[in-house]
Amino acid sequence: MDTARSPWQPPLIWRAAQLLARVVVALLARLEVTGSVPAQLRRGPLILAANHISPFDPVVMAAACRAAGVAPRIMATGGLFRAPVVGAAMRRAGHIRVERGTNAVHQALDDAAAAVAGGSVILVYPEGRIGLDPGMWPERGKTGTARLALACGAPVIPVAQWGAHEVLPYRAPKGLLRGIARSVLRRPVIRVHFGRPVELTDLAHGVPGAARRATDRIIDALTDELVPLRPDEPDRPRYVDPGRPADTSRSHRRRPPA
Repeated sequence: MDTARSPWQPPLIWRAAQLLARVVVALLARLEVTGSVPAQLRRGPLILAANHISPFDPVVMAAACRAAGVAPRIMATGGLFRAPVVGAAMRRAGHIRVERGTNAVHQALDDAAAAVAGGSVILVYPEGRIGLDPGMWPERGKTGTARLALACGAPVIPVAQWGAHEVLPYRAPKGLLRGIARSVLRRPVIRVHFGRPVELTDLAHGVPGAARRATDRIIDALTDELVPLRPDEPDRPRYVDPGRPADTSRSHRRRPPA
């Protein structure tokens, strides 16, 4: 794949939204961004794979990506695109619609593949939902992110984050104002770390089992990068959202190195 140039440029509305996200996060929390995106990858093609812990994640990731010098196109649930004002802004910003639970979800992968092939940076949540693991560790991932990476040959950088769950409740907008008030008073620390690219070059697109193995590597990498962000919370989070359900059916167990 030609990585020398990127014909897609982030529109002004998205760059302005990233700046606004920095302001919003600064009002509600303390943002710490570590790691980096190599300069040669910041304009793509590149896939950023982040763990999903809160409805506040998109705002956090927009702010953190601005700090890292990237303006990714986000693969986001179709409900956001149907919302008044927000939906129009999402479309104008070039983000990619994902209609989960429908046959149209395959269209999202096609759109993402075309975007990556065109030189874009794509931000995805490989878990496919806000994780419900009781310890808030990354869940077993869906294979879409891996299939996208293997098909396009684009590098995958894991982006681990921690702390956004203390800002907005899982069931937002229920409890939204209470969560915001709590955050303004306590100003939780939100940590985001851009890790090293995941090694996938030994896996071939279309080979049986390759997408599953690649997915497990991506989730393993996210787990490894998350560990240093929550050193005092190795098993369970210190802050527990009472409205957040627990589901162990998709728990991921870190595989030992081969």
